[in-house]
Order: sequence, then structure tokens, then C-alpha cells
Amino acid sequence: MAHINLLPWRENLRAQRKREFGVMALGGVLLTLAGMAYWHWFNEGLIEQQNRRNQYLEAEIAKVDKQIKEIRSLEKTKKQLISRMKVVANLQSSRPQIVHLFDELVSTLPDGVYLREVTQNGQSVSVLGQAQSNARVSAYMRGIEASPWLGAPSLRIIEQKGEGAEDANSFSLGMQQMVPKAEAAQ
Repeated sequence: MAHINLLPWRENLRAQRKREFGVMALGGVLLTLAGMAYWHWFNEGLIEQQNRRNQYLEAEIAKVDKQIKEIRSLEKTKKQLISRMKVVANLQSSRPQIVHLFDELVSTLPDGVYLREVTQNGQSVSVLGQAQSNARVSAYMRGIEASPWLGAPSLRIIEQKGEGAEDANSFSLGMQQMVPKAEAAQ
């Protein structure tokens, strides 16, 4: 006898394909969700790793900034010490110069010229004095020019205080204190 299948096989096949499609769609959705979750966790890991790098770099930058501040402080201290050393060296080198200054002031002073006041400002020296005549002031200026420790004399003022022959002339004279080349080389 012949078998005739009267069951709705097309509907069964359609239902089976529908189930298979549903399972495949659900599998695709789950696979997509799993891929998206993995991608999210991967990116979160990258962000966290970059944040750790940034924190490390910020810590190292802070250390370097602290070292830079220390270096600047040390450089400032170094400059201050160098300037102090220069002042001490200048004082040491200029210590004998005052002796030479007074020695030269006296040795270049001709007879008949008297000094009342001597002031020094740096290398500039000013003297106030009295002389018996203008010629004696000129002789004093020539003596200053011939001195190895003094130079560049400039007469600022000369005036006669009285009308008699015994009255002295008051004068104001400026000059420069110098260091001879042989002395400066030492």
C-alpha cells in the first residue's frame, strides 16, 4: 500500500526554519553583544592603562619640577657666592691701593701747597686745598700726571681768598686713581 503523508509538512518545514532562523538571530545578537562587550572592556583597559601612564608622567614631571626649583635655588646661591667672592677679591686687590694713594698724594705735593680735604668715590679722587700761587697748583698737576698711581688731573676751581701776597689760593682738583700695568698683571 502506498503511504501518503497528509501532514502539513510545509508548515512543519516552515516552523523548523523559523526556529532555526530565531536561534541564528539570537546567536548573532549574542555574538554581537559579546563582541561589543569585549570591545568596550578592551577600550576601558586601554583608557585605564593610559591613565596610569599619565599619572606616572605627572609624578615624574612633579619630581623634575622640584629638581628644577632646587637647581634654580642653587644657581641663585652660586651667583650670590660668586658676587661675594668678587667683592672679597676686589677688596683684597684694592687694599694696597689706598696706601699708594696717600703715598702719591704726599709725594706729588710740591712746597707751598696744602691739602685740606681728600674724598674718594670709586676710582675718582677729589682734593680741596690751598696753594701759595697758581704755579704751585700747576706743578702739583704735573706731579699727578707723572705719577704711576694717579692720573687725569682736572682743575675744577681756583680762587684767591685775599688781596695780599701772603694770602693763599683755594683750589679744587679732581683726579683718577689708577693701577700701574705691572701691578695690575700681578
